[in-house]
This record gives sequence, structure tokens and C-alpha cells, in this order.
Amino acid sequence: MADAIDRLAGEGVEFVQVLYTELHGVCRGKEVPIEEIHHKVESGIGLTEAIMTIDLRHNVISGFEHGFRDIFLVPDLSRIHRVPWDPATIWCMGDLMEGDGSHYPADVRHAVRRAADVLAERGLRAIVAPELEFYLVDPETYAPYTPHLSSVYTVGSVSDPRGVFREIHRNARDLGLHPLGGAQEYGCGQFELNLAHGEALEAADRNLVFKTMVKQTAARYGLLATFMGRLRDDEGSGLHVHVSLMNEDGTNAFEDPSSPDGLSDLARQFGAGVLEHTPALTAFLCPTVNAYRRMLVESLAPTHVNWGLDNRLAMLRYPAPRGKATRLEVRLGDGSAAIHNAVASVLFAGIDGLERKLELPPQCAKLPYEDEDTLGPALPSSLGEALDALAADDYLSGQMGDRLTEIYQEIKRYELGRWEQELARVTDWERAEYAHHL
Repeated sequence: MADAIDRLAGEGVEFVQVLYTELHGVCRGKEVPIEEIHHKVESGIGLTEAIMTIDLRHNVISGFEHGFRDIFLVPDLSRIHRVPWDPATIWCMGDLMEGDGSHYPADVRHAVRRAADVLAERGLRAIVAPELEFYLVDPETYAPYTPHLSSVYTVGSVSDPRGVFREIHRNARDLGLHPLGGAQEYGCGQFELNLAHGEALEAADRNLVFKTMVKQTAARYGLLATFMGRLRDDEGSGLHVHVSLMNEDGTNAFEDPSSPDGLSDLARQFGAGVLEHTPALTAFLCPTVNAYRRMLVESLAPTHVNWGLDNRLAMLRYPAPRGKATRLEVRLGDGSAAIHNAVASVLFAGIDGLERKLELPPQCAKLPYEDEDTLGPALPSSLGEALDALAADDYLSGQMGDRLTEIYQEIKRYELGRWEQELARVTDWERAEYAHHL
């Protein structure tokens, strides 16, 4: 990579922005001159551990900062992206390390790497393709960029009057994120741009860079891009995680042409593991109080733990294609999920299914709400319930890492506490409803 960095420096690149993600999935980083980057690979870039315990309102949660000690951000020069709108800058992913050279226990990027390593020991490679939806809105009023109803699956000036989505598409291509195509989604001003599948860590990294790029592109047009699950009374924004496992010879381990449904035992066991740990997974895949507003009965967001063959109303879906495209789709996720948390937790849940050879329950062969026998248990209906489920799931907590889970629980419990305080306030609705009449 030294030659590549020297070449980029010769082409006018002056700065490297080394990126990492904390437990909320917010992309943070440090900027260094390109001539310093090789030194930073050796020494790391000092950060205070408190950045991993900060909440979204800038509160540092007590109990974890240990005197604001240093951890170190180490550039991963195998993951670099030249920024299309700023030719003097490249983005580079980074790992969080301890001073002794070991991985920082709450580094979510390393959690994905560890899950992939467990599968590699079984001769398997995890291939992942997250799908993300987002809104483009006015940052002050939240008015949608395109206010027209029924513009779903449209392209061009009607759905993209200022060319913002086209610019997002172009930037995704030029960053090397491998976009496959997209359009306006169901909501007014809601869009989706799908990226190609890839190895687990590489796919998670690309999707983190994608979210960062979308937000920065929207900001340059005076817009806010948000992936939050339910922005208003319109369609929710989800995160769907597609997963397949590949054998060492390149064949898809999820395919079995001799099976009536074309699925191998591994495909079914992996899916059964996901279902087994779904309540705890919800804490990572639906990580905000807002996320539970999109879980509506008979919507495209699930409300129960179930599965189906090419059934988009099921929580776990096995899409129709077979061959190399044989895969499962976890439809539980909210767009606000930290992508590395989502990928790692789904992989670890599936691995438990493989190791214990778990079996799928009867599938939802029709609409889930039409058959109580296959509807399955209800999903957690709030962030508090999901955090309780994670605390009760020793396997998933341990696989994600005790330290990571401890910090995650702490910052999310604090966030939940602030929300509950807000609920105790008298609202405008109450005053309008009661003050003049009662």
C-alpha cells in the first residue's frame, strides 16, 4: 500500500481522514496529512476512550472513561476511498486498538472480523448485502425533498428535481462503493440505493462510508439525509441484511438443489439461529426509541419472530433466487442501526444455529397475521424490552463482547432514561385537548 499512498500524494492528495464508528454507528474520524499516514499506521492516532461512551446529545456516560485514557485509531490502508468532491482528500477506515497493540474490546469493526473468523474456521465465508432506506428533507422543517404522493419507484426530475439523488448515485460509484441501482421509495422524499454484496467486513465498511457520503452530499444541497426509522407519519426506513455463506470452493453453502425448497441444512440452521436470538438482536437492529414506531401490524416491518419463503411480511425471508444467489434476508433492522453491530450480531446468531444444528419452526406460507400457528412470538415492542432481551441472552452478549455489550447497554439505558423523562412532560396535545374544556 506504500506505493498506492505515494501515487495518491503525487496526484495531489494532501489529507487522509481516518474513519471509525462508535456504538451508535456515527462515523467519526481524525484528519492527518498524507505524509504522516505511514507513521500513524505504526503509532496509531490517540483518542480518548470517552468517545465510545458518548450519547447522541453529547453526554459522556460515567463509569467507562477510566480517567479519559487513550485508545488508538490505526489506519487500515486496505480500505481507502478517494473523495470525489474533494480531490485533496481520501477516506481510510481504521481499527481501534489498545496501547499494547490488542484490539479495543468495544471496536464494532473487530466484532465483524471475529464473526467472520469463526465462520472461516468452518471453511465458510460470510457474504453480506445490507439494504438501506433514507429520507432527504429540509433540516429545519423536515419537509420532504419530493412532496409528491405515489412517486414510488420513479426516477428523473419528478422524484429528483435538483439532482441530489443522482449526485448520491454518482458519488457512490466514484467512491468505489459498487452501487447497483436505486429509486425513490414508498415515502415522500424517501430513497434507496443498493450496493453490491461483499465479504462481511468489507460490506459493512462500504455501507458505513455510504451513509456518511449520503449525509455529506445532502448537506451540500442544504438538505438533511436521515436514516432514522420513522421520521413522520409516512413509511419507515429499514435496514435489511442479506446473508449467504460460501464454501472454500466458491459454491454457495446455502443451496441444496435436492431439497424441495432448494435450501441446505446450513441455510436452515443459520436462519434458526437468527430466530433463536431475535429478541436480543432487536437491541442492535432497532437501537432507538423511535425504531419501534415503524413496527406496525400488516406493514413491511415485522412485528413477530417468524420466517417465510419469499414472504416480505415475515421477519426472516429466504428470497426466491437459488444457485449463487441463495441467501436469507433479515428484515428486522431499522435504518438507524449501526451497520457493524447489525452484521456482527446477525452472523453470531446464525453461527449458534450452525453449532447447535437448530431447526426452523413451521414457516409462514401466507400472510403472518392470517395464521396464529406460524405467526410466532411478538418482537420486543420497545427499546427497553429489547435491551432486557439482550441482557438475558448470555450467548449473544458474550459473542459480541462483554465490554462492547456493557458499554452499549449503559449508553442506551441512559438514552432511554432521557426519553422517559421527556414522556413525563406535559405536551401541547394535552393542553389543546383539555385546558379550555376541563
